[in-house]
Amino acid sequence: MEKLKIRRFDNNDATIVSKMICRNFLEVNIMDYSKEEMKQLSEVYNADKVIMVAGYAHMYVFCLDKKIIGCGAISSFWGKEDESILSTIFVLPELHGKGVGRTIIETLESDEYFLRAKMIEIPASITARGFYKKLGYYYKDGVSKLDDEGLYRLEKFRYRIKNEI
Repeated sequence: MEKLKIRRFDNNDATIVSKMICRNFLEVNIMDYSKEEMKQLSEVYNADKVIMVAGYAHMYVFCLDKKIIGCGAISSFWGKEDESILSTIFVLPELHGKGVGRTIIETLESDEYFLRAKMIEIPASITARGFYKKLGYYYKDGVSKLDDEGLYRLEKFRYRIKNEI
């Protein structure tokens, strides 16, 4: 695979990112969730929703030949300084399994919101749960059940060294 270009999201990316997210709902997540749920989610995740997420999070896009092939965001968890949350992590369906998702997570894990946090949460779909577990995320509080949103809550702890700034 060519060299992936990583940059911060720009509002002009919103329509393309929205379409990529909706393709995942309707082509990938639909294998684990009902058609109705995925259709509903794809209606919610329009360009305005993507811009809203980017407004409170550090959102990144991942490009090959100037084409957006992935996205991911990290933000403070409910305004807490020492807790963050990963969200909106998607890769073009035809590029799943090629390392793009891992690069997205590595990028988010080098962001200041990750580096300052002691705990990082990720709401994981049924589809993505195994992927996140491979990257060191575990069931929050040991609870391996789906929540009211049909997601697993996973978390990772960062333990700080005493003298770390």
